[in-house]
Amino acid sequence: MTDERLDPIPPEAELALAWSPAKLRKPLTTAFQLDRRLARIVAHTTEPILGQMRLAWWREVLNKPLSERPCGDAVLDAAGRDWAGREAALVAMVDGWEVLVTAEQLGPSEVETFGSKRAAFFNALHDDRSRAGEDRVAAAAFHWAIADAAAGVSDESERALLIDAGLARAAAGGRLPRELRGLAVLDALALRALRRGGRPLMEGRGASLAALRAAIFLR
Repeated sequence: MTDERLDPIPPEAELALAWSPAKLRKPLTTAFQLDRRLARIVAHTTEPILGQMRLAWWREVLNKPLSERPCGDAVLDAAGRDWAGREAALVAMVDGWEVLVTAEQLGPSEVETFGSKRAAFFNALHDDRSRAGEDRVAAAAFHWAIADAAAGVSDESERALLIDAGLARAAAGGRLPRELRGLAVLDALALRALRRGGRPLMEGRGASLAALRAAIFLR
């Protein structure tokens, strides 16, 4: 079930990493690489049961103690190094991607579950444990997860469903935690992409300016 290849990280993720503090760059890089790996599994799944089996492997190994995990897969090894004790957030990501494999038809509840679980790892990367702080992070992360998915689907009705869900999720009040400046960048790019009809997050001249403003003002 292992696959040693590392998928390229999208340009918006690279930009988010550049705006993130040094202590978060490795965990974020690992989370983005796992996300790309899971996305590839889903994209190449033609038989749902086979896709579920491959995703179940990731769920199983991430739930194992480090000493019992196989070695040699770059992403899994990095998860053990950068996410030790916080693997539940990565397991949630697996659960989120599994929704796209098991759903007979994508609807609002499936989109909500997918976006929320796929992006849950961001709330494991900051110290603000208040309800308001976690809600603000969850909303921004959801925007990223949904906008990225919308830019990658070919079915127009599914793209419309994703866009509606992303734009309907209002951001909680206040600024994002300072250590999640990179998420602020992704949030701004995601909302811009959704308003442009589900376009790629870094498309157009205005993307860099939107990212810069978000990084400065954390909104």
